[in-house]
Amino acid sequence: MGNWEQNVRRVTPYVPGEQPKQENIIKLNTNENPYPPSPALKKAWQQMDLEKMRLYPDPAASELVTAIAETYGVKESQVFAGVGSDDVLAMAFLTFFNSERPILFPDITYSFYDVWAELFRIPYRQIPLNDRFEIIKEDYFAENGGIVFPNPNAPTGVELPVSDIEAIIAANQNTVVIVDEAYVDFGTISVLPLIEKYDNLLVVQTFSKSRSLAGLRIGYAFGSEKLIKYLNDAKYSFNSYTMSRPSVLMGAAVVRDQEYFTETIHKIISTRERMKKELAGLGFVFADSKSNFLFVTHPQYSAKELFAQLKEAGIFVRYFEKPRIDRYLRITVGTDEEMDCLLNFLKEKCTGVFL
Repeated sequence: MGNWEQNVRRVTPYVPGEQPKQENIIKLNTNENPYPPSPALKKAWQQMDLEKMRLYPDPAASELVTAIAETYGVKESQVFAGVGSDDVLAMAFLTFFNSERPILFPDITYSFYDVWAELFRIPYRQIPLNDRFEIIKEDYFAENGGIVFPNPNAPTGVELPVSDIEAIIAANQNTVVIVDEAYVDFGTISVLPLIEKYDNLLVVQTFSKSRSLAGLRIGYAFGSEKLIKYLNDAKYSFNSYTMSRPSVLMGAAVVRDQEYFTETIHKIISTRERMKKELAGLGFVFADSKSNFLFVTHPQYSAKELFAQLKEAGIFVRYFEKPRIDRYLRITVGTDEEMDCLLNFLKEKCTGVFL
């Protein structure tokens, strides 16, 4: 046998939330939007010239980039599009994090960051959140090869004020700062306007959460024209045709439907705020989430056991068996009907029956 395995790039892969195959479950474990995409999606599909599927798609995803730029009031040259925000973030890691100094990100955060760092051989240092799961801006006033963090953070849902984010950017103008705004539409203020002030800021967003298009895979980023050019140079050196023709056309139609987008967001925020009151009444403890999920713990109950019992009852939530957060569950905000089913289960368990 040969020794080819000696040259394999070995990494511990990211583990996504479970995608159960069974029907008739309540799926609250991967922060998907519980409402269907904009009706503009179906209309765009019906109007699509399927004969053109034999042709390569536009490598620049121009129609989508134009729609995003018009919606957010920026130049097309300040927009980068990719196959989900994971693709955009991975390309940003590959493009911008190339010094010998470690990149910085929180110890409790999106668990793909350390996977990409390991994959691309990027040195990194994880900065502990405080006891309230907050990012402390001063912890990022240190030598680094780049900075990345979500706002609001995941899986905690905690928001970092714009003033603190700007302080981090201002203190690190020799490296690229990436603010991952996957959940920004659910009540957090975006730092998008700061790209006009700082040419080292990359703001990443996605269609997967607030626009109900996790299945289509569309992510995008905003930055200075110079920053976006570097990203595109790397993309075209890696894979010119990353986005399919349907993704570009349907994504452009969906992002232009602001009325439906606003309506859906308001529903989720309303349900989330109601759930905060209901769960607090049952004794659950959690930070003030600004996302489409709640990160909860209960002083009397085992999160791991509750996770298992919820799953057995057909209610899927997320449990992370990791230091500091192994007593917490992350619960996606579903429809009011789905959340009522969850509450009915928890009310039975939290009246002395459970454990």
